[in-house]
Amino acid sequence: MYYKSFVKHSIQSMMFSIITLMLFSCSKSKLEKSKGSTAAKAAKEMPVVKKTMNNSIAYLVSDIQLPFWGIMVKGVENAAVAKGYDLKVYSAGNVARDEIAFTVEAIKNGVKGIVVSPTNSSACVTILKLAKGAGIPVVISDVGTDGGEYVTYISSDNKGGAYKIGKVLSGKMIELGWNKGKVGIVAIPQKRLNGQARTAGFMQAMNEAGIKSVGMEQQVTFSEEETYNFAKNMIAENPDLRAIWLQGSDKYRGALKAIGEAGKTNEILLLTFDAEPEFIELIQNGTLLGSAMQQPYLMGQEAMLKLDDHLNGKEVLQIIGLPILAISQSNIKENLPVINERVLGNVSK
Repeated sequence: MYYKSFVKHSIQSMMFSIITLMLFSCSKSKLEKSKGSTAAKAAKEMPVVKKTMNNSIAYLVSDIQLPFWGIMVKGVENAAVAKGYDLKVYSAGNVARDEIAFTVEAIKNGVKGIVVSPTNSSACVTILKLAKGAGIPVVISDVGTDGGEYVTYISSDNKGGAYKIGKVLSGKMIELGWNKGKVGIVAIPQKRLNGQARTAGFMQAMNEAGIKSVGMEQQVTFSEEETYNFAKNMIAENPDLRAIWLQGSDKYRGALKAIGEAGKTNEILLLTFDAEPEFIELIQNGTLLGSAMQQPYLMGQEAMLKLDDHLNGKEVLQIIGLPILAISQSNIKENLPVINERVLGNVSK
């Protein structure tokens, strides 16, 4: 009797252990499946970054078709080659959405660092956030940002440069007895920090001379036709207009065309910000009064060199300001070597 009871108890214990083991295995399987599902979801949401062994650098530029940016690309490129980096240039065509897409692509390709000349200051915040999340250092070359973390910001003294070219204009208007006349401004977008600085510096010079402005038009399409229409309307609506200042350089022909068609070639002065190769002749012959010239080649070169310093553990200043040249007939000859190299990028690779 005792033996039967013992056997019965043993069989029950064995069955209980088997059932317990089966339940535990099932529970474990479900838990592992659940964990796998969560991990798969997280992996899907996180960007996949390729681990590269090369020294790849990405340069995100607003629009390489604009001469200013093309020259800056040359500065970044030459410095990258000198330091042994592989550089890939992404041109956004001045479209912020495409710029963000290129940022994601560069991150997925596992670049060691990024140099960016953003489409605008607000878009740069997103670029910096994405790069920070991937642990990739960023150097900003021109335009600026509304926030975020970066290694350094290579900037031009936009306010100071605009002030200096404004003083050139006010001096000429006073010399001609036109200081009671007014000035029109064709501006780059004022949501850009550099645009705001240019306007502030120029208006400071105008206010000091007591010269009034007829207002400001902001570029949207960045086309020659747009500049032509802005200038044409300013001339038609303001008989006392004596000067037009362009906050860019490459669409100057539109303004010259409007002035010429109005028969006011000798009555309205034209000056710009930045420079084109033909400006050397146009300033010398008086077609243009002058221009506040940034040094895009030098800016691009410095941006890449500072990124290299950071990657090699060297300390880098967070903001580096480069001077702007206020060029007119009175000083263009003495500045030609600097203009040719640092402004126009006429250097060999």
